[in-house]
Amino acid sequence: MAIRKFKPVTPGTRHKAISAFTEITCDKPEKSLLAPISKSGGRNDRGKMTMRYIGGGHKRMYRMIDFLRDKDNYTATVKTIEYDPNRSARIALVLYADGEKRYIIAPNGIKVGQVIASGPGVAPEIGNTLPLSEIPLGTLVHNIELRPGQGAAMARSAGTYAQLTAREGKHAILKLPSSEIRMVLVTCRATVGTVSNSDHNLESFGKAGRNRWFGRRPRVRGVAMNPVDHPMGGGEGRASGGHPRSRKGLLAKGYKTRNPKKTTKKFIIERRKK
Repeated sequence: MAIRKFKPVTPGTRHKAISAFTEITCDKPEKSLLAPISKSGGRNDRGKMTMRYIGGGHKRMYRMIDFLRDKDNYTATVKTIEYDPNRSARIALVLYADGEKRYIIAPNGIKVGQVIASGPGVAPEIGNTLPLSEIPLGTLVHNIELRPGQGAAMARSAGTYAQLTAREGKHAILKLPSSEIRMVLVTCRATVGTVSNSDHNLESFGKAGRNRWFGRRPRVRGVAMNPVDHPMGGGEGRASGGHPRSRKGLLAKGYKTRNPKKTTKKFIIERRKK
């Protein structure tokens, strides 16, 4: 997972640092696992802009990822490690013993030709998916379910992982990437290992144009707007704009927005640190 830096030949390459893509083994995706993506440009069904700073970007196809890992009676062989434009992690194409092909989130260290499996009774090795009740304490896991059979919901982006710290009754205690400590049912599944492309946070686009390729338009600061457009707008000269808040007046930088009456609050042992 190396980072490639460029010589400052142009202003766009002066601070450019992108992935070297050394782990990629195939540049063409599996056609049977592709689906089209239609872009909205931030508009709703009536053509009204409901999300700002979205639009443009390169055309993409969606790779159908197996987040369930519910094919228990068969082993699978890793065929390729591929780039996915829709996520920060790498994906792996696996071929099951019965001939079925699926994409999975590639764990760090997985190799082409490696055999993986899922289900109860499977060895807790990198790439294998099994219930939290069977994973040894202290193991680093990713692709964690929140409800049995729901499919992976936590620790799915590049370089992330959670640590299985304890088990109490029918719950496992996990320390999440955000430093939050929470309980998850031991019947939920998780994949052993950490997510690939751990150097993703070291990347630097180098120029504004690369943001446009990703479909992100320039973001206007609130203090640069007029008072009619934003609570922090207006003022003489370069005024700071007062207390940081959103366009709708919701306080930012420290104000907790999580609903205190949320039913899942009982599963959180310790909230994430600021």
